[in-house]
Amino acid sequence: MQNGTNLYALDISGASFVKACGGPCTEGCVTLARIGEDAWALGDSKQPDAQPLRFTTQELDAAGIDPARFGHGV
Repeated sequence: MQNGTNLYALDISGASFVKACGGPCTEGCVTLARIGEDAWALGDSKQPDAQPLRFTTQELDAAGIDPARFGHGV
């Protein structure tokens, strides 16, 4: 957690999730929302009731997830 922030304590009720699909999205699409200056929520559009996972920008980078692919700047 960046600067001692608990990512799961951040309110994501107003977060705007964006899809990034590499194909027809028949299996599921990853969604991403910026939830803070260095905080992201990663969800699945095919499971909208599932709690999104939360990551710092550094963690997304380590996982090979580029927010630019979702139309987000870092």
